[in-house]
Amino acid sequence: MSAAEIVEVEEAKVSCDGGPGALGHPRVYLTLKGGAVDCPYCGRHYVLKEGAKLAAH
Repeated sequence: MSAAEIVEVEEAKVSCDGGPGALGHPRVYLTLKGGAVDCPYCGRHYVLKEGAKLAAH
């Protein structure tokens, strides 16, 4: 099994569809908690980019 892809993001809400073609999965919307979240389908690990400022809502 290969290591999960790590994706740096600048927002607390992200979407993941697993990529194009047969490697994809249904689009899911994820919210970073504690600065990170894993996609439940493909295991991509989303982390908050160093120095990124989250907007207060």
